[in-house]
Amino acid sequence: MMITEKILESIEGMILDKTGKSLSFIQKTILSESISETKKTYPQIATENNYSETYIKQIVAPKLWQLISDIVGEKINRTNCRAVLEQRLETLSLQITSEPAQTQRKIALESPEGQVPLSSTLYIERDLEKICYQEILQPRALIRIKAPQKMGKTSLMTRILAYCNSHNYYTVRLSLNYAETEVFTSLEKFMRWFCANVTHQLKLESKLEDYWDEEIGTLMNCTIYFQEYLLQQISSPVILALDEVNKLFEYPKLARDFLALLRSWHQETRDISMWQKIRFIIVQSTDIYIALDINKSPFNIGLAIDLPPFTRFQVEKLVQRHGLQMTSSVLEQLMELTEGFPYLVRLALYHTVNDDISLESLLQNAINDNGIFRNHLQEQLWYLQQYTDLADAFQQVIMATAPIPLKQEIGFQLKSLGLVKLLGEQASISCGLYREYFSYYFKRNSKKKPYS
Repeated sequence: MMITEKILESIEGMILDKTGKSLSFIQKTILSESISETKKTYPQIATENNYSETYIKQIVAPKLWQLISDIVGEKINRTNCRAVLEQRLETLSLQITSEPAQTQRKIALESPEGQVPLSSTLYIERDLEKICYQEILQPRALIRIKAPQKMGKTSLMTRILAYCNSHNYYTVRLSLNYAETEVFTSLEKFMRWFCANVTHQLKLESKLEDYWDEEIGTLMNCTIYFQEYLLQQISSPVILALDEVNKLFEYPKLARDFLALLRSWHQETRDISMWQKIRFIIVQSTDIYIALDINKSPFNIGLAIDLPPFTRFQVEKLVQRHGLQMTSSVLEQLMELTEGFPYLVRLALYHTVNDDISLESLLQNAINDNGIFRNHLQEQLWYLQQYTDLADAFQQVIMATAPIPLKQEIGFQLKSLGLVKLLGEQASISCGLYREYFSYYFKRNSKKKPYS
């Protein structure tokens, strides 16, 4: 690991331990740029990250250097930070790792389930965050984040929204998983649910009845409500983040209407100043598998972010943040089993620290009934048991010795579960864990009633 990253991680660990909070994006940027070989000036940092120079120079930087000075017990500033911190790196590392169990216990007890908290040191950046931060501040921004389940989509979205909040933007976050089935039974119900939730998160009084006219249609009603009421009430841009948009694919007619509306709103931002206040983040677990007019789809515009698994280097970094040491052979075993899938990696490291057992031992028992992945594997199996067409297709992938073609919708759904990788229509198993578990399962049940 480079000396800059070692210093940064050491300081971040100490700050989290002492204050219970992580450095913000802009604090990390200032520290990182200040200790790098090619030290950037405050004006450069401000320009590249869309902050004002005054804000960086007079507010963020002084507080950062005071915080670090208090932590290390020595006066730190932009001029001396690299020399002082590099000299004390070994001492700082010892301070972090020698705290008996308290610091490590705090990290270990953070569950790998759900999104990674903003304050967590276990969030691994993938060079995509800065791209998203820069993009979302641009007029007409639309970011599309796509990845299988448990890959970190919501964690990334949360950090983009936090970054927007630091710029005093309004943020609205809607997960379609929170909408009751009844909401999707008609376009009218869905659009009113949508408008009501946006109004509530903007802390405005609901005036749906004042702007809703059955004679002009639901989509026009929604557009008028936004243009003549909601957008009139806010002075700064609003970021509309829609999570689990793939839920709409189960309702093709509704999806076509709503997605076409989003596309039309994005087009309005070209010429109508009021619509330039709105920017979008669309998060989905699967590729679009319903027919959409390419001129009415939001899935072929904006910035596309397809979250990849962790690289070996990123897994190594996560291992270190768990306070663990790992041989190359064990690390290779972990990568082969998980292929760097964030949730699977974090689950393995969580149990290694929390159960005080070697990772090698945990991996050897990965698919056993008492193994650490049992609940996750049973959830995946349960889902396949509900949809035998998916189970049939996945069994073919498991048993094949090379990638095989799948029907588009089937392939996309299996990919959304993280079970397969797709190259065009060719599907292959996504990781060693699923190959081992489901190969055993399908062979064991081949003479029984399928998927019982």
